[in-house]
Amino acid sequence: MENIKLTQYSHGAGCGCKISPKILDEILHSNFSMPDNDRLIVGNHSKDDAAVYDLKNGTALISTTDFFMPIVDDPFNFGRIASANAISDVYAMGGSPIMAIAILGWPINVIPPKVATKVIEGSKSICLEAGIPLAGGHSIDSPEPIFGLAVNGLVDIKHLKQNNTAQRGDLLLLTKPIGVGVLTTAEKKGILKEQHKMLAANQMMRLNKVGALLSKIDGVHAMTDVTGFGLLGHLIEMAEGSGLSAMVDFNQVPLISNELPDYVQQGSVPGGTNRNWDSYGHKVHFNEEASSGLYKNILADPQTSGGLLISVAEKSYDEVVEVLSANGLEDFAKPIGQITEKESFAVSVQ
Repeated sequence: MENIKLTQYSHGAGCGCKISPKILDEILHSNFSMPDNDRLIVGNHSKDDAAVYDLKNGTALISTTDFFMPIVDDPFNFGRIASANAISDVYAMGGSPIMAIAILGWPINVIPPKVATKVIEGSKSICLEAGIPLAGGHSIDSPEPIFGLAVNGLVDIKHLKQNNTAQRGDLLLLTKPIGVGVLTTAEKKGILKEQHKMLAANQMMRLNKVGALLSKIDGVHAMTDVTGFGLLGHLIEMAEGSGLSAMVDFNQVPLISNELPDYVQQGSVPGGTNRNWDSYGHKVHFNEEASSGLYKNILADPQTSGGLLISVAEKSYDEVVEVLSANGLEDFAKPIGQITEKESFAVSVQ
């Protein structure tokens, strides 16, 4: 089992194997319409992190699913990462998870079942951290290893946060650094430095629990988690969904390593970055064209189990900083940009 490297058995990795925004729009475009449901608060009409259903008692059910192919070789950590990533959707809506169901695809004639056992054990360990049961699941024999969760959560409707409710003048904060795709690609290429070996994995296994606390702050107008579409992709969804634009100060964006630009220059750019850019690059303006190549490869880098992108009113900024600091996230209390009035570009990078 020690000789098995899970990433060798999959063509994609983590959220980097998500279908690109452009192709996803094409898939979801349909003339087949469903009847309106007055209890469905969030559904297919927006590009949010999860579906939300009104329980008619002041609370709502949050329902989501997320799964992907291995982004790390260790099966236990793969289970932990995939599970943290799926649960994050509930936290991004301001809710608290209550239960998870496993989704497992496994090439049983290629990789021993006992390796899949380690994946499930990793998932259970993260569910334990989130305080929820892994209550069951479904498995299939598939050509590539796949794992993830379907997760349910609850939220007070008055505290529900969406990704399309940002307001002009809001400050933008991000609770995890970016660069996961660059580092995992560098590891595949054999150029990752020894001191960076567990940086990405440790970050991806960290739960976004702070979302449930931030949701109680009225001035937090919008939230989402940054995953496969990269920081730019998820910020574009937030800005466009809110009928506004956004500005990002690249120098304030937290990077997983200060050597990230060096890895990019060595060609450590995952395929998902270019797919992302092909989908939304025309919506982004760089104020410093000389740095646009580097900025693009970092800001469009697909993240797996990324941080929360928070849009907060200036008057509530100190309250958000207090919550972040109380939860060990004081390093992410500095704004990375701001929501602006609608302009010709969805996002401007300076």
